[in-house]
Amino acid sequence: MAKYRKKPMEVDAIQVIYGQTTPNQVIKQLGCNPIKSFRDEPHIETLEGRMLISDGDYVIRGVKGEYYPCKPDIFHDTYEEV
Repeated sequence: MAKYRKKPMEVDAIQVIYGQTTPNQVIKQLGCNPIKSFRDEPHIETLEGRMLISDGDYVIRGVKGEYYPCKPDIFHDTYEEV
């Protein structure tokens, strides 16, 4: 079996903290408003469909302009601040 390493890339991201992070902050950080209210919970439209943004999740803008949520532990294991 071959081994692979993730290619280095930079992404824009903001951590969503319920009651603290507003859609306007996401707009300012990521350049658009990916958060939509669905049953009073924040969701984001992704390439895979609508996904819940849990408290503490990061919203990431990928290299092709796509948006997706990421759990904090996975985010910190995968990305470092530049």
